[in-house]
Amino acid sequence: MPGAGPARNRRLRALRNAGRFLVVILLTYLGLLAVTFFIGRVMPIDPVLAIVGDRASGELVARVREEMGFNKPLYEQFVIYIGKILRGDFGTSVLSSHPVMDDIRRAFPATLELATLGILIGVGFGVPLGVWAAVRQGRWVDQIVRVMGLIGYSVPIFWLGLMALVLFYARLGWVGGPGRVDVVYEYTLANVSGLLLLDAAMAGQWDAFANVLSHLILPASLLGYFSLAYISRMTRSFMLHELSQEYVVAARAKGLSEARIIWRHALRNAMVPLVTVITLSYAGLLEGSVLTEAVFAWPGLGLYITNSLQNADMNAVLGGTIAVGSVYIGLNLLSDVLYRTLDPRTRSR
Repeated sequence: MPGAGPARNRRLRALRNAGRFLVVILLTYLGLLAVTFFIGRVMPIDPVLAIVGDRASGELVARVREEMGFNKPLYEQFVIYIGKILRGDFGTSVLSSHPVMDDIRRAFPATLELATLGILIGVGFGVPLGVWAAVRQGRWVDQIVRVMGLIGYSVPIFWLGLMALVLFYARLGWVGGPGRVDVVYEYTLANVSGLLLLDAAMAGQWDAFANVLSHLILPASLLGYFSLAYISRMTRSFMLHELSQEYVVAARAKGLSEARIIWRHALRNAMVPLVTVITLSYAGLLEGSVLTEAVFAWPGLGLYITNSLQNADMNAVLGGTIAVGSVYIGLNLLSDVLYRTLDPRTRSR
């Protein structure tokens, strides 16, 4: 049949692309597991002593080491480690005495809520500012946006967080303090999804909603500002490239309005690479909010990993690291899929 050959070639090409995509996922995740495994082995922290204590007898230490499989060859330990991870068994936390997976399920929604509001702030302000700076290249608007981005890259987030707490919480009282919610709502607000804003809205507890938002807005704004600095700079760069293209000159020659050229045509084309930037920025907020969570005593995954590391709880540290790495890998792959979806030219590669 006419056309059968090209259709078969397209299907074969799609299968090859899917196969390569799957291999990349498997190899990346295997690399993540290998890195976390060997980090756990080279760290100057003995997980056995963390469990039994420094004063345990040598016989007890040897027995526990054998029970945990640390007396086996390294390659055999790695195979056992992969098997446990694939079953979702990250071990038991020494600090909480709970399975690490349960602790991650409790801590991750707090980080997810914080990072999601942060990326919404970053995109909501960063994209328009980047477009504005590109359109007004070299003028005072452009200079202000570039200085904002430079400050966002240069100022340590822990210092900015402390100063923000002193000013907006301690001095002005405009926002809530450290933590996710005041104690008065901690036991009355039903924690269903782990996202307290959503839970409060679904339960109709608007006083609790306002309290949660007052605690969330300051750390989320700080994360949003740091993502804004990167997103605005990249938006400006992409828009400058698009505004110099021939189709923009042709659109102006046809008499199209400047607003339509900028927002309907140039920004639409700039959004193709910008989606990847936004997705990876979101991944960065999910895995890089450790300092923010520490400053604001935010009970998320970053604070959980930090506290576990300070208490030599290696099961929790490695489990949290794998969770963060898995999220980053997933969002990285999502950005690749979105890029291929938005840019038809990449589908035939």
